[in-house]
Amino acid sequence: MVTSGSPHIVNGETIVMPLVHATVPRKPKTPFPRLQTSILMVLEFAETAASMSIYPYINQLIREIGITRGDDAAVGYYVGLIDSLFFLAQALTVLGWSRLSDHIGRKPVLLIGVTGACISMICFGFSTAFWSLVMSRCVWGLLNGNIGVMRIVMGIRLASDSVVNWMFRWPLVGGMLVRPQDHWPKLFINPFWGKYPYFLACISSASPLLLAFFMLSYFLEETLSSKRRPRLTVATPSVSRGIDDQEAFVQQSMTDTLSWSLLTPTIVIPIASYAMLSFLDTSLRALIPLFLSTPTHLGGMGLTPSSIGLWLAFSGIVDGLFQALFLAKIVDWVGPKHLFCVSASCFTPLMVAFPIMSWLVHTRGMVDQAIMYALLGQLVLTITWDMAFASAPAKNVLGVVNGLSQTFGAIARAIGPALTTSLFAFSKKHNILNGNAAYVVLIILSGVLRWLCSQLPDEIQDRDDSDE
Repeated sequence: MVTSGSPHIVNGETIVMPLVHATVPRKPKTPFPRLQTSILMVLEFAETAASMSIYPYINQLIREIGITRGDDAAVGYYVGLIDSLFFLAQALTVLGWSRLSDHIGRKPVLLIGVTGACISMICFGFSTAFWSLVMSRCVWGLLNGNIGVMRIVMGIRLASDSVVNWMFRWPLVGGMLVRPQDHWPKLFINPFWGKYPYFLACISSASPLLLAFFMLSYFLEETLSSKRRPRLTVATPSVSRGIDDQEAFVQQSMTDTLSWSLLTPTIVIPIASYAMLSFLDTSLRALIPLFLSTPTHLGGMGLTPSSIGLWLAFSGIVDGLFQALFLAKIVDWVGPKHLFCVSASCFTPLMVAFPIMSWLVHTRGMVDQAIMYALLGQLVLTITWDMAFASAPAKNVLGVVNGLSQTFGAIARAIGPALTTSLFAFSKKHNILNGNAAYVVLIILSGVLRWLCSQLPDEIQDRDDSDE
């Protein structure tokens, strides 16, 4: 929009003022780096697939190594401990890896993380004792700071005004490759597969990590300005300045994270919401495969690892397609806060579905169509629940809130699996609330999350708006 020239009389002469813009021109959008973003998405897929590939068979593995001494109700204690120690090791080191990336570059830290993940999966496949399982998972958590570094790289690559929607779930097929000597005896006749029946599942999950390693090595560009190689072509000044400004913003955000005086109610509520969301989500992820593998006489489904893997794969495909096709439109239509509240409200019926399915299995004596309909209903609720992360209040706010949210979220993820699965095992073993104590506690905590949602402001200041 342009204003017309207006005449002014100066010393008896009529002067027409030049045309001026009535509005400030918009800041040009940063070009979308397709190749670099694709590489990071491959890395995210590889790490997610490998990390979650153990869920279909981890409960059976715990039973087979003998640490439960035949007590199926005690499996939850050890499964939760493995999960929580992994997240705890990651939480203790992720900030250190992020700081190290400020000195040696983002790319070397990402390569170390992928290498650590690959070594961890191979060691997990060779593990025949409980503590070797724990150590192999802790190695991944200690050596892998990619969750923090990728957040920095994605922020620099996409800058503040480019959006990529790459939150998706991928099928988990680890359970289908467990004990290959039983499924394909003519192909896997070597005694090695009998001694290490879970190695094939682990090495298959590590294969995408090798692909990610080579893609990072040869194609990923360094984003740390002091480590970038000078190019022959001159970069556009605005783009180069934008990257450096974003780098400074990320580093300043990490510094501001340590300012505890900023913990006002306006900041605490989004932080608490994200921490509670992380706690409930990791608890749910650990609870689903545990419930599916628990024997029917203890209130579970009694499914085999291959069946669990197939169901998780189907759930991942449906969830991923829905998020990719409809999530952005739903966020624009409903609004972040309302979507967050609706998603949080789905957690209670998610928990109620577990005892309903237990009752159905107990009364019908088998897993039939009624159970499948219940599982599909729970899947719909899970998809709605997953949308909470796209509208989480701490994702699009000032850097200090985002930094503190990630810190407390990591702590919550470290506590959630062990607490939930241990409570599940304890309630089943001692028949507390008819074995449903874990669900009741999680329902109460979901009520806390719902209350936190009601305290959120309708509009949260965007990190870009804060700079203007």
